[in-house]
Amino acid sequence: MAAIVALALTACTGGGDNGTTEDGGQAFPDDGCTHITVATSSEKVNMLDELAKAFKDSPEHKGLETCATVRPTNVSSGNATRFLTSGEDWPSDDKALWPTLWSPASTVWTDRVAAAASASLVGEPKSFTRTPVVFGMPEPMATALGWPDSPISITDLETLCQDPAGWGSVGKDIWGAFKISKTNPNTSTTGLSTILMQSYEATGKAEGLTSADVEASADFSRVFEECVIHYGDTTGNVLSTLYDETQNGSNGSAYVSAVALEETSLLNYNQGNPDSHTVQPGETLTPPKTKLVAVYPEGGSMWSDNPITVLGADWISAEQRTAGEAFAEFVQTTAAQKILPDYGFRPLDESVPLGDLFTAKFGVDPAQPAVTLPKPDVDVISTAIDQWTQVRKPSSVLELIDISGSMDDPIGDGRSRLDGAIEGAQSTLDHFRSTDEIGVWAFTTGISSDEGEGIQVLRDVSALGSDGEKLDSSLADLRYAQRNGTPLYDSILLAYEAMSERAEPGRINAIVVLSDGEDTDSGISLDSLIAKIGKSTKEGGDDAPVRIFPIAYGEGADTSALQRIADVTGGQLFDASDAERIDLVFASVINNF
Repeated sequence: MAAIVALALTACTGGGDNGTTEDGGQAFPDDGCTHITVATSSEKVNMLDELAKAFKDSPEHKGLETCATVRPTNVSSGNATRFLTSGEDWPSDDKALWPTLWSPASTVWTDRVAAAASASLVGEPKSFTRTPVVFGMPEPMATALGWPDSPISITDLETLCQDPAGWGSVGKDIWGAFKISKTNPNTSTTGLSTILMQSYEATGKAEGLTSADVEASADFSRVFEECVIHYGDTTGNVLSTLYDETQNGSNGSAYVSAVALEETSLLNYNQGNPDSHTVQPGETLTPPKTKLVAVYPEGGSMWSDNPITVLGADWISAEQRTAGEAFAEFVQTTAAQKILPDYGFRPLDESVPLGDLFTAKFGVDPAQPAVTLPKPDVDVISTAIDQWTQVRKPSSVLELIDISGSMDDPIGDGRSRLDGAIEGAQSTLDHFRSTDEIGVWAFTTGISSDEGEGIQVLRDVSALGSDGEKLDSSLADLRYAQRNGTPLYDSILLAYEAMSERAEPGRINAIVVLSDGEDTDSGISLDSLIAKIGKSTKEGGDDAPVRIFPIAYGEGADTSALQRIADVTGGQLFDASDAERIDLVFASVINNF
């Protein structure tokens, strides 16, 4: 669990020459003040940075004996929860980034830490802003379903999922199948809220959701999950892919039809910031050609209530605790609440106007949602997460591992690059259910198999069953394989063709590519590869697309080529240029399945 959290923090472990951390957040200045880090979900980094600036001029700051400087750092709510319940030190080499304050997206997470670890660790969390969970849809698609005149329910979306005609059932055959994007509820507030909203919908309730209700909604949720394209840690990666497609002339229908997300993420998207990154001074945002509109489910929405709390961790000094309490008090003030709407968040202070951002121009309705679904008890939430593990969409994944000569290079901790790749792959085996399909191929020059030149099959793609231990051993055997050149493009094409032949609409069909170098030995060019694997990205797309998730590691990795390969298939590139992090990156990749 700590390893997954460490991954989330790898981009936040140092300051750049421009005074920012590698994730775009502000680094601490040498100002002699008490330094306060706020661990927060990505969509609040911009807003908390602005609140930190305003805090300097506030009465709450002036009441401190010494000055305090506050900086946000990005870590997902679920990952922070996993770490805090593990009882270990914060997984960052830079102790300046060990948090004094924690602001997850929902008190769901503080409740889980209090139940699984201790209430004193999460202090006294208090919400200071909120945003509803909605379904973001490209405006033409929402209009085809009757938006904004007719309410749309989660059941309506499920009906589209079940209908073999997909969008054809509403006269839009060219759009193909109805596709949903959801995040992994183990790490994402939106993903967790969505599965709870599904249970509310299935039982017809608007309050009082029980564990028995969640269990009774399993079949409903299983059908809903069948429309999912793939899971992930955040909505930002999905929105970035959708944004790129709309900017290139597509309406995004081949990729996704609806995205479960927070309203604030939709507002960021429509302003031209699809991944909700920290906007740098002077940066120009370009709005998408096709905006997303917020569909507030007829049965109601859950809210991300965004608490902030001073942690009860032993690494926090008395000065940091006092300053942290002052900042937590400040964000509740009217002066602070007036800042929130500019960043797409709704203030708790109802006297504060929402402003021009919360309008139809940016795809939202400030009068919605009409129904608020309350947060269930902790045991109900645990039941929902456990159920998702069973009903989530099944996956069919082929891991394609580079075993070329450069994989022998050391990564500085006594391991080679290949060691890191093997151990990363081994660490993910527990993620897969026995019914999930998994295969492993290795590639280099000078080898061959029935699948083609340059390919060695460690395991055909098939249901994992009870073969986890056997596959673990097969991966270890790669240490003794011959290692020559890098036929990267040829190998990806062979893998893509094999997976496309067996791909099924009811599964997440994917290829995970691990390569540490540029292609050196392929007979096919990158442009030809892109042309061959990009056929399913036409409007309407493929009912069983095969998406490619490359992991680029080592200084020689051609990230631009791998990014093109990921983009054309609707996958995602993961950068593990620090080869020591290969196993951690694997954990994030596998969260998509």
